[in-house]
Amino acid sequence: MIYLDNAATTPLDSAVLEKMLPFMRENFGNPQSQHGAGRTAANAVVAARDKTAHIMGCNSAEVYFVSGGTEAGNTALKGVCAAECNGGKGKGHIIVSAIEHPALIESAKDMQKFGFEVTFVNPDNRGIVSPKSVEKAIKSNTVFCAVMSANNETGVIQPVKEIGAVCKARGVFYYCDCVQTAGVLPLPAVHCDALGISSHKFYGPRGFGALYIKNGSKIQRLISGGMQERGFRGGTLDAAAAVGLAEALENAVNNAEVNNKKIAGLRDTFVNRVLAEIEGTHLNGDKINRLPANANISFDGCDGENILFLLDLNGIAVSTGSACSAGAVSPSHVLTAMGYDTARAKSAVRFTFGKYNTQEEVLKTVEILKRAVQKIRGAK
Repeated sequence: MIYLDNAATTPLDSAVLEKMLPFMRENFGNPQSQHGAGRTAANAVVAARDKTAHIMGCNSAEVYFVSGGTEAGNTALKGVCAAECNGGKGKGHIIVSAIEHPALIESAKDMQKFGFEVTFVNPDNRGIVSPKSVEKAIKSNTVFCAVMSANNETGVIQPVKEIGAVCKARGVFYYCDCVQTAGVLPLPAVHCDALGISSHKFYGPRGFGALYIKNGSKIQRLISGGMQERGFRGGTLDAAAAVGLAEALENAVNNAEVNNKKIAGLRDTFVNRVLAEIEGTHLNGDKINRLPANANISFDGCDGENILFLLDLNGIAVSTGSACSAGAVSPSHVLTAMGYDTARAKSAVRFTFGKYNTQEEVLKTVEILKRAVQKIRGAK
């Protein structure tokens, strides 16, 4: 298989697995238990939290382990809204970019049912959400804003620093979804009030992530239970996964320069050949200000799903957008928010490269893709 869907998930790095295995086997104690086995697991969690916090650029007490980016986003948005209600201020106003992951968009829609007002801010046709558009959307009762660090469908990088400054000046809680940029770009804890990451995006274990929340933030927990995560998130913590996340994040950050250069080279070779050799193709999103792995391309006269299926039959894994939106009948909400028409949005395919991909895989994919597009267009 040629795997070109690294924005959806990445394979577990063997070095990360080796670090995790002792806490799946001999050191399997519950981190909350008071006996020796529990203390061993708890110490590993403390070390993992410290390492994660150091990389994020924050205090260890500001890092909470969660199940991934979806829980992180839900916790930030709904937790801030819950604190706002209990503060006796009534219902507030939420700002969410129109290109956010469904975790934030659907959470905002949930809050609408409880009386919160929501403004969805559109990007420009390059896929960039401007700080001015965020500032314009802020009201006197705005309590929360979410603009991701880079989009999961197009890979376009957002002006996080500037948006954070706008929110700080107006006293608005700013959440930054960093799922696609962790291990690729520096994590912007200094510019936001909260951020979330998922370890399976940087060769760590699935079903595990981390949520940074700035000390002093007004936010309430969503998952009640025991005193895990300092009482903020109930439920037995997976010590092995915590160790895996920290190890994977450290490895990704330490090797980011080398990996980014290699991956961008593969991506650029692919994009240049596709645009030059297949007529009626369009790279979606800003051509420069994007993550090294991402190539989102539309193919005139094709349905992206049909291209996906033909590539899959030839052993090539790609996607038409976020894995969390797979199976959706409507066109990509990201591309439509950028102003693209339905035909261009529905003909889009996302190719995302990783550190294990090779030049030979890229060249083979181009040839198979050319035949697939030709077959689809010839059938019309």
